[in-house]
Amino acid sequence: MTSSSSAIASRLPGQIFFPGRSASLSSRIIADVRDALFAKKLKPGDVLGTENEIAARYGVSRIVARDALRTLEALGIAEIRMGKGGGAKVARGNPRLFAEALAVQLDLIGVGAVEIMDAQRAIECLAAELAAENATDDDIARMRQLLADAEANIDDFDRYTPLSRDFHLAVAEASHNRVLVVQLVSLQHVSWPSRNSTLTPKVARRVLDIHKELLSLIEMRDPTGARRLMDDHVKMIRARRVAEQGKTSRPLLGGAARWPAPARTRNPDADPAHDTGFQVRSFGPSRNDDEEGSCC
Repeated sequence: MTSSSSAIASRLPGQIFFPGRSASLSSRIIADVRDALFAKKLKPGDVLGTENEIAARYGVSRIVARDALRTLEALGIAEIRMGKGGGAKVARGNPRLFAEALAVQLDLIGVGAVEIMDAQRAIECLAAELAAENATDDDIARMRQLLADAEANIDDFDRYTPLSRDFHLAVAEASHNRVLVVQLVSLQHVSWPSRNSTLTPKVARRVLDIHKELLSLIEMRDPTGARRLMDDHVKMIRARRVAEQGKTSRPLLGGAARWPAPARTRNPDADPAHDTGFQVRSFGPSRNDDEEGSCC
């Protein structure tokens, strides 16, 4: 590693550890790097050093230093380059890596439909509101294209389902809030079916109409209307998903989800200045899939 590492490395505490378990020693190195990041003493691209430099700085063996670096790499904190001139530096950041890791942890702790859908409602409603405030022309074009592709594939449910998922994600991305995007990606890993075997043509059309209306509200810069429509949409999804939780032991993983979408009628009493002109009808008890069906 070049001499530039010494200036950067000097920002780390470099505590001297007493003999003990190597796992404990490596965890202290990991904690030091993490704390330095949060304290803004380190930034992406800064050099952490080689195994030898880190071992010397902390008074530990190369094995301990190597274990710490491998863990930092696995956490997405460090990038390691092998060979001459190699060493570790602070990673540039990969939010998708975090999203996948969070999804795995949610799976491992056995989150259920109630927790997932409550979180999704909070994320997607705020994302829709912010999208109406912050969406760029490119964002609008992206959402339009996804809706056009969904319309073209409305009878091909293997294509329609991921296109619908991507539209929800595009709305979140149009919010220009990366925290919301990463959280939604994580929830989609857990909850969104790769193929929805219970989707019907009638329901696919209904969902597409709702998505089109949502895009119209975003284009009109109506954050209140966009949030309201998304809230109605996700609440109905939540109701069905929670009801189905009792039908399978792992309702959110591996199976096809059945997501109802709200029916809409024109509201003649709506105030054009403050309302979208639509009102939501609650579904009664499910009678058949063609009436309520499944969302994307």
